[in-house]
Amino acid sequence: MLKSMLYWSFAFLLLTVAATGQVHAVEYGEMVQKDGKWEFKNTEDPIFKLLRDTAWIENERYFAVSGRTGTNWIEPADAVLNLPKELDWNRYLKTGLHLPDWIDLGLEQRTRFESVDHPWRTNQVIGNGRTDDQIAMRSRVRFGLGGDGPLRFLFEGQDSRSLLNGDRGDFRDTTTVNEFDILQLLGSLTLKNVLGTGLRTDFHFGRMTMDFGRRRMIARNDFRNTTNSFDGLHWQIGQGQTWRLRAFFVEPVIRDFVTLDRQNDHSLFWGTYLESRNLSWFQVDAYYLGLNDIRLRNVATHRTYSTFGGRLYKIPRSGEPDYEIETTWQIGTRGVTDHFAHFQHVDLGYTFNLPWTPRLVFHFDYASGDRKPNDSRDEGFDTLFGARRFEYGPTGIFLPFFRTNLISPGWRVIVNPTPNLVLQAKHRVWYLAQDKDFFGSSGLRDVTGKAGGSLGHDLELRAQYAVNANLDFDFGYVHWFKGSYFDNLAILSQMPSGGNKDSDYFYASVRVRL
Repeated sequence: MLKSMLYWSFAFLLLTVAATGQVHAVEYGEMVQKDGKWEFKNTEDPIFKLLRDTAWIENERYFAVSGRTGTNWIEPADAVLNLPKELDWNRYLKTGLHLPDWIDLGLEQRTRFESVDHPWRTNQVIGNGRTDDQIAMRSRVRFGLGGDGPLRFLFEGQDSRSLLNGDRGDFRDTTTVNEFDILQLLGSLTLKNVLGTGLRTDFHFGRMTMDFGRRRMIARNDFRNTTNSFDGLHWQIGQGQTWRLRAFFVEPVIRDFVTLDRQNDHSLFWGTYLESRNLSWFQVDAYYLGLNDIRLRNVATHRTYSTFGGRLYKIPRSGEPDYEIETTWQIGTRGVTDHFAHFQHVDLGYTFNLPWTPRLVFHFDYASGDRKPNDSRDEGFDTLFGARRFEYGPTGIFLPFFRTNLISPGWRVIVNPTPNLVLQAKHRVWYLAQDKDFFGSSGLRDVTGKAGGSLGHDLELRAQYAVNANLDFDFGYVHWFKGSYFDNLAILSQMPSGGNKDSDYFYASVRVRL
C-alpha cells in the first residue's frame, strides 16, 4: 500500500506544480478602457485571456465575464436548493461557445484514487483482508434555460463509476457506482418581490438535490461518488439573508448500478425547515422531517419516522470564539417495533488572529443505539440522507462511522497558509453507544455485549488546494488505530482476515469544471 501511496502522491504533486505554475504565470485583475483602447490592469483569468487572445471572444464579452464581478455565472434553477460552491464557477465552455445568458452549460469531472487496507466489513470477508485500491470517477453535465428570469429549467446528468473494483472483497455498492443517470431534471418559478413585500419565494418541481442546514440530515453529497436526489416539490420563502422557510414533499430516488434510477411511491419524504439569521451570535435552525419507507417486502426494514431538530450556532470569525449545538429526536416505528432515538452534536471553536488564521475546534457527537436486541423498541438513530465527510472523515470506500450507535469526542485544527490552501489535522475517539447493537453499516454485532464498545481512534491529515473555482486538488490520509472491540473472538469471526489490524486510508483527487 505504501508503494501505491507514494506513486500517486508523486503523480498528483506533478499535476499540482504544473497547474500552480500556470496560475502564477499571470496576474489577476481586470481589463480597463483607456483612450478608447482595452488594457490589462493586472491581467485576469488565464482561460478567459486565452479565449480573447485567440479571438474566440470579443473585448466586450471578455469584460463582461472577467471584470470586477469576475464571473459569467447566472443563478441557476437549483441555486436555493444547494450550496453555492456546488454550482458557482466560471463557465468557460459556455463563453467559448458564445451561448447567450439565458442558456447555462457546465461540465465537471472529478477523479480520485483511494486505497485502504485491512477491511473490516462482514461483506468483505472473502477478500481475506487485502488492500483495496480503486479509482473513483464522477462526471457531471449541467444544461439550463431561463437565465435570470422567473421561469427556469435545469438538467444535470451524472456518471459515477469506480475502476479496479472487480476483485473479490473489494468495496462496491451504490455509494460508489451509478452509471449514466439523471441527477436533476427540474423547473423553477421565482418571485423576487412577492406583492411588494420584499420577500422572495421559489417553487421547484421535478428531480432535485437538496442541502439543508449543516447537511447532517439532508445533503447533496460532495465527497461521495454518488449523490442523493429526490422527485417531488420544494418551496421556500424568505427575506434576503435574514430568514427563510422551506418545505418539501418528495420521493427519494432509488439508485441502481447501471439501469436508470427510479422513484418509488412506497417511499415518501417530507418536511419543513426554518432558518433565522437575525443575530450573528445566535443563529437558529428548526426543522421537522417525516419519512415513510415501506418499499421493501421485509416488514422488519420498514421505516416510519418523525424527526424533530434544532440548531444554534455562531459563524467563525477571526479573534472570536464560535459554537454549534444541534439536537435531533426521532419517534415512530421500525418494522413492528416502536422507534425512539436521538442525536446530539456540540462544536466549540476559536479562530486566532494570527498568521495562517488557525482555528481550533472541539467536537462531541452522541448518536443513540439499540439497547436490547429483539425487544419491542428500536433506539438506533437514523441519519436519513445526511453527509458525513465534513465531520467524521473521508467516505468513499473507507469511512466506517455513521450517526448511529456512536459516541465520539475529538478535535480539529485548520490553517490557511494562503487564500487558496487549507490544511487540516483531526483526531477523534470512537465508541459504541450501546455494546449490543450493530457497529454502523459494517454488519458487525456482538449481541452479548462482551466485545465492549471501544472502536479506537483515528488521526486524519488533509490538504486542499484550489487554483480557482474551476480547478482544485484534495489529498487526505487517515490512520485508524482500532480498539479492543475488534479483538473479541465473536467479532473476529465475522471479519476478513486481518480486519482487526489498524487501517490506513489514502486518497488524492483532482476536479476540473468548465
